[in-house]
Amino acid sequence: MDLMLSNGSDFLTALPWKTEIRDFMDQESRFPGDVEEPSLIITSILLKLQDAVATVILRVRERLAQGLTVLSVVLLLLWIAAFLYGSFYYSYMPTAAFSTPVHYYYRMDCVSPSSFLCLYPMANISLMRNKKNVLTFGQVYQISLQLEMPDSPVNQQLGMFMIKTTCFSQDGGQVAASARSAKQMLKASSSRFGMLRYQSDLLKTLGTLLFLPAFLTGAAEQKQMVEVELFSEYTDDPYAPSVTAVIEILSDKVQIYSSHLYIHAHFTGIRYLLFHFPVLSALVGVSTNFIFLSLIFLLSYARLLFTDGNKAKKITSGRQLPQMDETLRSQSEPQEDSSAGTAENLGPGIKDNTNLSQEEPRLDSSSSTEMQNGVTHSQDKIQESEAE
Repeated sequence: MDLMLSNGSDFLTALPWKTEIRDFMDQESRFPGDVEEPSLIITSILLKLQDAVATVILRVRERLAQGLTVLSVVLLLLWIAAFLYGSFYYSYMPTAAFSTPVHYYYRMDCVSPSSFLCLYPMANISLMRNKKNVLTFGQVYQISLQLEMPDSPVNQQLGMFMIKTTCFSQDGGQVAASARSAKQMLKASSSRFGMLRYQSDLLKTLGTLLFLPAFLTGAAEQKQMVEVELFSEYTDDPYAPSVTAVIEILSDKVQIYSSHLYIHAHFTGIRYLLFHFPVLSALVGVSTNFIFLSLIFLLSYARLLFTDGNKAKKITSGRQLPQMDETLRSQSEPQEDSSAGTAENLGPGIKDNTNLSQEEPRLDSSSSTEMQNGVTHSQDKIQESEAE
C-alpha cells in the first residue's frame, strides 16, 4: 500500500500542471498584506505633484510658443499688407500739387535788340522732379500763374496784358499752347478772368494812413496778387509727355516782384477717396490685403498638412510591408525556434507544448511505462490483500 502511494505521489510530481499550481501560489504569497509606510505615500504624492507641475509648465510653454508663432505670423501679414497698400498708393496716386518759382529773362539771341520778340519777358520751367515727370498720364490738372505786382502807376496804366504758355516734350515738339489775357484792375473794370476790388483815392489814403507804420517798417508793401488760370483741364499726352513749359508775358512795361507756377490735380473716383479720406482708405486697403494674405496662408498651410499626411501614410505603408514579409518568414520557419523561445519565457519549471513535441516519443513511452508499472503493482497488492 505504501509502495502504491509513493508511486502515486511520484506520478503527481511528474505531472506538468503541478508547477503551474506552485507558481500561482507563489504569486499569491507575494501580494503585500501590510499597508505602505507614510514616507512611501508622501513620496508617491510628491512625485505625482512634480509630474503635474512639469505637465503644466510644459503646456504653458507650448501655449506661449504657439502664441508667439501666431503673433509673429499676424504681424508679418500686417506688415506685408501695409507694404502692399503703400506701394499701390505710391504708384497709383499722382502728385496732388506742384509749385515752382518762375524767373523771367529777356531773349539774347535776337537779330535786333528792338525786335518785337525780344521785348517780352519769358521763363523756362522744368516739369520734372527727381528725374520723374510731375504730370501723370490721364490725370486732369489745373495750371495757374500767380504774379506779385507792385501797385505802381505804370501797372495801373498797363491795362490788359497777355500771358502765353507753351508746353514742350523731350524731343522739342510743342505739346500744348495757351494764351490768356489778364488785367490789373485798380480801377472799375472787368473781364472774364476776374476782377479786383476797386479802391478810390479816399480809400487809398485811409488805407495808407492806417498801415503807415507797417509800410514804414517794411512789414507790408503796396502790392497786389494777380492769379491767371493758364489751363483749366490739362491732360498730359502719354506718348509725348511734357517736360518743359515756356511762359511769356506779352507786355514790355509790366512790372513784377515775383511769380510762381501752381499745378493742382483734380481727382475723381478712387483717387478722390484715397486723397480726401486717407485714414479710411488705408484701413480698408490694409484690411483687404490682410484678409487676402490670411486666406492664402491658411490654404497653403492646409495643403502642407495634407501633403505631410500623405507622405506619412506612404512611409508607414512602406514600413508595414517589410514587417509583413518578416512575419510570414517567421511563420514559415521550423517550430523549434518558437517553442524554444516560449519555453525560455515560461521558465525552467514549465515547458511549452511545442517544446514537448520534440521529445514526444520519448516522454510518451516513459510515462506510459511508469503508469503500467504502477497499475500492475497496485493490482498485485489488491490480489494479495484479497487472498489473505
